[in-house]
Amino acid sequence: MAALDKKKRVVAIASGGGHWKQLMQLRDAFDECEVVYITTIVGLAEKSGIDNALIVPDANRNEKIKVLALVLALFRTILSIRPDVVVTTGAAPGLVAIAFGRIFGAKTLWIDSVANAETLSMAGKLSKTIAHKTLSQWPDVAKENAVDYKGSVI
Repeated sequence: MAALDKKKRVVAIASGGGHWKQLMQLRDAFDECEVVYITTIVGLAEKSGIDNALIVPDANRNEKIKVLALVLALFRTILSIRPDVVVTTGAAPGLVAIAFGRIFGAKTLWIDSVANAETLSMAGKLSKTIAHKTLSQWPDVAKENAVDYKGSVI
């Protein structure tokens, strides 16, 4: 019977700035879960009242060495946590976490940034082929990109 009562392990991951702010707007959704927060900026989680967040390197497509460091860090992290769910509001670290989450059997959700009001982000477009579900926070963007719209987090 104890296995039925197990809390879901959730990895909630976002880069700093607006991505992190939007992820923090979703915190109440994880109340019944065992959550591991991951971000890219030391001290950012503590400012949000989270004292046990993990830090991974930030990277973008133009920084090949940093991307490699990010991939290795997230491989080890996702492998050790073995989450049931991976949720991200972006950017590159979230996409990598979703890819590894999928490999290790987690359900995955990409929520594209509210800043992307006219088109889905590049990572959001990639997430369509990786994540179980991709959401846009804009109905027109969702329709144009064949993703779902469920409202906005801000």
